Amino acid sequence: MRLLLDTHALLWWLAGDAQLSLAAREAIGHPAHEVFVSAASAWEVATKHRLGKLPGAGPLVVDFAREVRRQGFQPLPITLEHGQVAGQLPGPHRDPFDRMLVAQAREEKLAVVSNDAALGALGIPLVW
Repeated sequence: MRLLLDTHALLWWLAGDAQLSLAAREAIGHPAHEVFVSAASAWEVATKHRLGKLPGAGPLVVDFAREVRRQGFQPLPITLEHGQVAGQLPGPHRDPFDRMLVAQAREEKLAVVSNDAALGALGIPLVW
């Protein structure tokens, strides 16, 4: 299985937070699964930390890429095609970070690890 972590799933995984469902933890930790982290998540964490919404994310903000590699996850850059798909997604979901994750999941054939059912309504498989 190829997985893309929603930002909250990444943060909860790193923190060992019980809010991450058992199914999500098992999927992320499964040795045969490829786990990807989007550049959009780095952007979201840095933005929310700067705005004071994620005050504890300072260490992650310092070297996001190193932490992603340390976990054995694969970085997923944002391409022009991802941007085009994200901009054309239908519906009222306004969060640009989530729209990018959906676009990347569609283009790269990934399931998204997220508790946000609204993402699934945009036609991608969710793991939760």
